Amino acid sequence: MASHHRKPRSAGTRVAGIRTPALATAALTSVALLSQTANAAPSDDGKPSLEEVEKKVDDLYRQAESATEKYNAAKEKTTKQRKRTDGLMDDVAQRTQKLNEAREELGSYAAAQYRTGASAPDTAAFLLADTPQDYFDQNQLMSRLTARQKGAVDDYVTEQSATMRQRQEATESLATLTDAQNDLKIAKATVQKKLSDARELLSRLTAQEKARLAAIEKQRQEEAAREAAELARQQAAEQAAARQESGGTSAGTGSSSTVPSASPSDDPSYATKAEKALAFARAQIGKPYVWGATGPDSYDCSGLTQAVWKAAGVTLPRTTYDQVNAGTTVSLADALPGDLIFFYDDVSHVGVYIGNGMMIHAPKPGAYVREESVFYDGESSIHSVVRPA
Repeated sequence: MASHHRKPRSAGTRVAGIRTPALATAALTSVALLSQTANAAPSDDGKPSLEEVEKKVDDLYRQAESATEKYNAAKEKTTKQRKRTDGLMDDVAQRTQKLNEAREELGSYAAAQYRTGASAPDTAAFLLADTPQDYFDQNQLMSRLTARQKGAVDDYVTEQSATMRQRQEATESLATLTDAQNDLKIAKATVQKKLSDARELLSRLTAQEKARLAAIEKQRQEEAAREAAELARQQAAEQAAARQESGGTSAGTGSSSTVPSASPSDDPSYATKAEKALAFARAQIGKPYVWGATGPDSYDCSGLTQAVWKAAGVTLPRTTYDQVNAGTTVSLADALPGDLIFFYDDVSHVGVYIGNGMMIHAPKPGAYVREESVFYDGESSIHSVVRPA
């Protein structure tokens, strides 16, 4: 991910309640060498340096992912609004049918009055009035109608008023649907533009430049993995110390591919759900990131976490913006396997924590679901940790 998100770190820096490790000297040296290569000045022909291209591409991918979450929100809103509008339209059709039936009944009375030469064609005049109330304001029809006729008039007035209200509500709902559809089109176009720009930039790189770029990315992943290992070591030490203080015995933390044993204070029901969620998450590794996708063949980041917890019987909202509020916020130091890790100030990315400083996530366009350090883009990118169940 983007180098521009990473900030210089020191051994004393704390993120979400946990001390992050200092970088090894060897790692710093390696990164420095790679950075010197990447930070070469622009060529005489005005082409940007490899570092500038890398930063721009990462920026575009981040913007595309953020736009994807906006697209997901707009799509969800459009779907809900379409269902509501369709329901209102059905109600209008049913009320219109009832109104027609009431009008026909009144019409039969008018026809009977005309055939029998009744004292006044009041019902016919009523039907021709702009509104029932207009007629009542000018006449005293009700005093000259039979009880049956009065019932028919009451039914007509009630249905006409209800139909008018329903039509107005349907019209407003349709306008809201149109706005939601326009927002969806804009969000979709934004994602496509960002991805297109990123692909166009990458297409300009030579094979040698792409290889150097891959080497830098690999170095970053190795650095993040070391930080995750140090995080796991610190957590294990803290847990062991806590057990000793409480008179218990120390236990290993296990590997990142298994759910660590819950402490006595942990919710056993959560651990059970987390096991199901993580089993599903691991089965998705290797599937492609596709913006707007919710499975089963491809996912975006929030589509993956939603599907992961659905497999455990827990329903999460569709977008990162809503998922971050769908549970209890905890510190990174207290994170348990199954918790959701959110990233960036705009909360535009999410992964599912698997323990030992690692997570499973759908990283970005062009990548695949994978297991990776929670520090994959630096500790400064971590927004919060949420326990969803």
